[in-house]
Amino acid sequence: MPIFRLTDALAFPPPHLAEEGLLAVGGDLRPERLLLAYRSGIFPWYSEGEPILWWSPDPRMILLPAELHLSRRFRRKLRQAPFRLTLDTAFAQVIQACATVPRKHQDGTWITPAMESAYTQLHHAGYAHSVECWRDENLVGGLYGISLGACFFGESMFSREPDASKIALAALVAQCRRWGIGLIDCQVANPHLGRLGAREVPREVFLKLLAQGLRAQSRRGPWSFDAAVDPLGAPGL
Repeated sequence: MPIFRLTDALAFPPPHLAEEGLLAVGGDLRPERLLLAYRSGIFPWYSEGEPILWWSPDPRMILLPAELHLSRRFRRKLRQAPFRLTLDTAFAQVIQACATVPRKHQDGTWITPAMESAYTQLHHAGYAHSVECWRDENLVGGLYGISLGACFFGESMFSREPDASKIALAALVAQCRRWGIGLIDCQVANPHLGRLGAREVPREVFLKLLAQGLRAQSRRGPWSFDAAVDPLGAPGL
């Protein structure tokens, strides 16, 4: 299995050369490289103490906003509006929580301090965005990711209360529908997201959807929910 070593040059090998998902090693996390990676269907994923690893898995898990599936129980909870929702008001808190809040069946985190710094830079540049769930003034759930063209690349989510991250995702999907963002990249298989309507597609299919989405103009931040849209009661939710 060929694994490429990156240099200082701002370039990646073609993603189809990643035979088992892992494409390249090395390089850096400067904003220009990260944006090129996402535009190419590639993302970084590694642990503290490892070199930077760049992935393009096959198959790829995606969520098309029109295919979001919510159970009857969850729909009832949505109607209760248990949390206050915001966009891009606490990015640093969200990414820190994603790195530190424990998850079932997962030891440690892949969100290193270098990753936190890099994605915070992308947030300040208007490319990285967060959804926040609040109970009173307490941040109880959320998610963050990158937006380019009509694509949103989900990176991580967290919950301190049941269903908080799921509600954040439902709100994001509602706003994506409003703005015409038609592809949410979930990267690798995740049973939790699968129950919400995400599915695996061949990498070739993902790359075609990505190319189509990148033709649209990027909606650079800061983001906020449209006044005309109730993120918990938008059409389709």
